[in-house]
Amino acid sequence: MIQVELLSKTYNGTTVLALDSLSIGAGESIGLVGNNGAGKTTFFSLLLDLIQPSAGAIYSKGQNVAVSEQWKNYTASFLDDTFLIGYLTAEEYFVFLGNLRGWSTAEVEAFVKGHEDFFHGEVLGQKKYIRDFSKGNQKKIGIIGAFIGNPELVILDEPFANLDPSTQIRLKELVKQKRATRAMTIIISSHDLQHTYEVSDRIIALEKGRLIHDVQTQAITYQELESFFSVAG
Repeated sequence: MIQVELLSKTYNGTTVLALDSLSIGAGESIGLVGNNGAGKTTFFSLLLDLIQPSAGAIYSKGQNVAVSEQWKNYTASFLDDTFLIGYLTAEEYFVFLGNLRGWSTAEVEAFVKGHEDFFHGEVLGQKKYIRDFSKGNQKKIGIIGAFIGNPELVILDEPFANLDPSTQIRLKELVKQKRATRAMTIIISSHDLQHTYEVSDRIIALEKGRLIHDVQTQAITYQELESFFSVAG
């Protein structure tokens, strides 16, 4: 689904990302890990055409994301709270996203109701604007919003951050459920190796903008992954 070719991003003479080649297949669940400054968010920003590459390209289903807009029809993401609309309620935001993705209000409401456990009674029916929720609850809204419309590709940046332990467990179950269908490609960036390992088919580790490890989780133990990552850090 995703093909990276000779991709690089440079700021003021400093290269922050340099990936010669990377392929992500349809239906894969990818964990993108690395220290601060590893290039994870830069990669996502390039993948979503939020910034332009200094060289090379990313192709989504064969289309250069910096040139074509077809990828937007099947791609959803939540990177941070700037992706939310603060003056809407959670319910209004979900309906807004659903309408963009061709779902009726009834379809959106049914989908959201099916994820009530994830919200743990802290989001739905609160009758307040998204901007007035805690950072953790804003993140819950953004994550569920990314799955509305059943996109083919979902990108989540640091989804486990700012979530309490119970919600982190519910998030892992949510990702595992989506992953089990094999109809959705999920790319998760995280500093949390343990959680990411548990929900991913494959771990891609970046360090200072370069790919240092690309392994199937079934072929490596968590301890081995941790060891690799410790050496890289």
